Amino acid sequence: MKKTMLQRLFRSPLALLSAFLFTLVTLNVQAASTMVPAPPQIAGTAYLVMDGDTGEVLLSQNADQRFAPASLTKMMTSYIVEYEMSQGNISEDDLVPISEKAWRTEGSRMFVREGTQVRLGDLLKGVVIQSGNDASVALAEYIAGSESAFADLMNQHAEMLGLKNTHFMNATGLPHEDHYSSPHDLALIGRALINRFPEHYEIYSEKYFTYNKIRQPNRNRLLWRDDSVDGIKTGHTDEAGYCLVASAKRDGMRLITVVLGTNSDEARAQESQKLLSYAFRFYRTRQLYEANQVLNQARVWGGASDQVRLGLSEDLAVTIPRGQDDQLEASLDMNSVIKAPIEAGQTLGQVVVTLGGETVKSVPLVALEAVPEGGFFKKIWDEIVLFFTNLFK
Repeated sequence: MKKTMLQRLFRSPLALLSAFLFTLVTLNVQAASTMVPAPPQIAGTAYLVMDGDTGEVLLSQNADQRFAPASLTKMMTSYIVEYEMSQGNISEDDLVPISEKAWRTEGSRMFVREGTQVRLGDLLKGVVIQSGNDASVALAEYIAGSESAFADLMNQHAEMLGLKNTHFMNATGLPHEDHYSSPHDLALIGRALINRFPEHYEIYSEKYFTYNKIRQPNRNRLLWRDDSVDGIKTGHTDEAGYCLVASAKRDGMRLITVVLGTNSDEARAQESQKLLSYAFRFYRTRQLYEANQVLNQARVWGGASDQVRLGLSEDLAVTIPRGQDDQLEASLDMNSVIKAPIEAGQTLGQVVVTLGGETVKSVPLVALEAVPEGGFFKKIWDEIVLFFTNLFK
């Protein structure tokens, strides 16, 4: 790998200028630096703040420790429901039968009746807004046949989402010694809900839901106090304490907070608000490049084309302290020799982002197009040219 493109692209003034800009230019928006104070003290057993766009963790305490998640479990329950809908396996208008087990499930309830059929979309609202254990069991049985089989499905999805400290035994969050999660994993579930199924996310901001003539409020107090808050889920058991995963969006920046183990409904709201206020005040999301944006071109040896366009397969953004944009730099680190054939999406280098000289993110630089091998004489000629090029370096 080569640390600069300047030498190998000296024949092209345009490429030389592009390389110079990538390796030397500073993404300068503000010259002044903002002082970042210590984070607020949080009255709970654990907490975390994540940038919902970049996935970067800004603040945390006991982020990877395992705790009883209580009804925060239902984020995974609703995630699987939304996933199954996205696959076309179920729909909001499906009528879900209510079993005796679902009807008898203890704890918070939607108040469905045994022997009836309830629209799936209503049950999803009952899970998200009313935190209904009965609704959670009914959906689990409908999707997987039984709640235990649904728990297996939950653990499979947890693995696919990269959760390292999570294991589910039920769809509700009712206490079980082998049922646990961590602040980091819970934030990842929340991020997946927001980013993967945005068409359903508005449910999490609804303040009330009425079913069976019983009107119940969303237990997330922040929905009434902060217009930027639009979700996600509360939880409470004697073992877990009062918990809240919240999300808010301000000025194009989305944050996800996790607060576990507070001593009251009011405390979990207040502590979450502290984290949101602090992180929005002292951090910002910096969007750098879009997916499939052409960042440069590279010389291809032995190909039907002599050039390949390079870019990113996904949008690139970073989270930085406010006022430090003048310390942000991006550079290309490309393969020194690129030979055909090349597949679209093939990694040919890295885009490296640094803040104050420290690497904050490195993502693959990929081919935006395929380049097949050239003909016999083209390949022979390029091999000769490449040999002498390397000889005189």
